[in-house]
Amino acid sequence: MTVEAPIADYAEARSAMIESQLRPQGVTDRAVLDAMRTVPREAFVPAGARSLAYSDRPVPLGNGRFLGAPAALGQLLTDMAPQPGERALVVGGGSGYSAAILVAMGLHVTVLESDPALAANARANGIETVEGALPGGYRKRAPYDIVLVDGAIGQIPDSLVAQLADGGRLGAGLINGSVTRLVVGRKSGEAFGILSLGDAGVPQLPGFARPPAFTF
Repeated sequence: MTVEAPIADYAEARSAMIESQLRPQGVTDRAVLDAMRTVPREAFVPAGARSLAYSDRPVPLGNGRFLGAPAALGQLLTDMAPQPGERALVVGGGSGYSAAILVAMGLHVTVLESDPALAANARANGIETVEGALPGGYRKRAPYDIVLVDGAIGQIPDSLVAQLADGGRLGAGLINGSVTRLVVGRKSGEAFGILSLGDAGVPQLPGFARPPAFTF
């Protein structure tokens, strides 16, 4: 059994995360890097998992949910290019880490979470959080410039696309068979196009499974 050693200096661990994980995996946006260097990732995981907070892998949050690896979030945000003053919805925001990154970048952020315990953790971390079914989004504060689906899903629901503003961006991990790809979609008028950024091991979110194909 491997025992993880406690982290002596979290600020140093954040700097190491930037240099050894984010930059080598294409995270280049200065605002994203500054936010991820500032936000204490260890505050958003259970106390018993804090030694894993800066590892390049998902960290368990409980109830079958995970905080995704830092580089996957950094890659999505680099391509989505969030701007100060924009409105963002984080779908399946867990304990609130991804939302805290967006807040640090100057966005107005709402988290939608289906797990009451995780929603309570996000609120305890100062993140504005509402509870509800994830695929439906949160129409009350739409339209959003940014919709970040904080995990892997089988399909992108029309309801989330409909809540994007013109020019809005949606980022997610999209499951295709046994492979999950990071994707960013952009809305222009009534059109919505998706760009694949590459494969990534992103934890799956509940409630988004692709319906089975009809066969004769």
